[in-house]
Amino acid sequence: MIRAEWNSLKKVMLHRPGMEINYAMFAPKAFLFERPFNYMRAIEEHKMLEEKLKENNINVIILKDEIIKKALESDAFMDKLREKVISIVKYYGTKELIENARNDLEKNIKYIDPETLFNAFITELSIDLKSYLNGIEYPTVYSNLPLANLYFMRDQQAISSGIIIGNMRMNQRRKETDITEFFFREVLNENRIARVKNGYFEGGDFMPAGSFAIIGTGSRTDINGAIDAMNSGLMDFDEILIVNNPNYDFMSYNPQFNMHLDTYFNIAGDGIVVTSENLIKNAAATIYQKNGDKYERAFETTLFDYIKKRDFNIIDMNLAEQLSYSSNFLTLSDKKIIAVDSKRIIEKLIEEKVFPGNIEGMIKKQISNEFMPDKRAMIDHGIDVIKIDLSEITGGYGGAHCMSSAIIRN
Repeated sequence: MIRAEWNSLKKVMLHRPGMEINYAMFAPKAFLFERPFNYMRAIEEHKMLEEKLKENNINVIILKDEIIKKALESDAFMDKLREKVISIVKYYGTKELIENARNDLEKNIKYIDPETLFNAFITELSIDLKSYLNGIEYPTVYSNLPLANLYFMRDQQAISSGIIIGNMRMNQRRKETDITEFFFREVLNENRIARVKNGYFEGGDFMPAGSFAIIGTGSRTDINGAIDAMNSGLMDFDEILIVNNPNYDFMSYNPQFNMHLDTYFNIAGDGIVVTSENLIKNAAATIYQKNGDKYERAFETTLFDYIKKRDFNIIDMNLAEQLSYSSNFLTLSDKKIIAVDSKRIIEKLIEEKVFPGNIEGMIKKQISNEFMPDKRAMIDHGIDVIKIDLSEITGGYGGAHCMSSAIIRN
């Protein structure tokens, strides 16, 4: 389905953030967000991303809308959605209260509309029932694990010769793959699906590049997950490079800064990468070569040496550009991308005091009129940039690439 990041994007999946994201505004770090943001503006930004994709003749499917549509069209699918929700909703209290509530849910769920069912799916409701008076219960309602990061649709899976459902490292995100696998199987009727079971693997660490692919490892994907995905039978490349996502030597370790490959490395066109040369020179990597239906370890290198050997040109990012999601663009076709307005984002991050003082000082010195994606190097390499403002919604820690799951490229 997807051979190279620069092939023409034909179909993409988004998830419009809903009520599940509101929890993260009150404890952003606990929900893996960079910062709180204006929800209403963020939704308008997300709609603009969808609109720009449609203007470029890309079929955009919205996760929630597609599930609701399928439920209204198919009684069989609606039954499966109900079963999912019944298995997710939890009750607490006395044995009698729990049993009565469970029986009521199973009896009455046929009256609940698909949108409400979807919302229950992504918030994982728990209801604590206590006897109140005259047989009336007093409920305390919890959301066990609202999936605030679900709108980062890149990470739950990687799509190559089929769909490789990941295994997400962070507890806050682990249930997201249940929803996307359910969607791919039951809504899109995909059957070429594998699930990573050994280790951790997330789609933001996967980058297909024609005859080869790159998988990043670090704070999210680990080596066991990378190898499991590589040998899933759904990757067909001559070589796969497994990279250790690097950190800057002058920064204390922060697992969020380079959580995925696409936070510091992306492919804008055939033979053109946007990355931090500083980082990739320190990115230790191992080449695995295809032998039959499996991959075998070949030799060690660095990400820098490997892409130079592959005759790729590098458009270099500085620290300020990298931390403002300059590499987290979505490639629409060869040398055509949707990119965030990085300068607007970095100015917002400085204003909100997101960075430690020493890092902020370095960043301020790097801001200039020639800033990604408006750099001269982008023009010189013929990159057609569609620049959009995602300065609010990137507060969840990701740009256009993170927010989109490319499904079909030709």
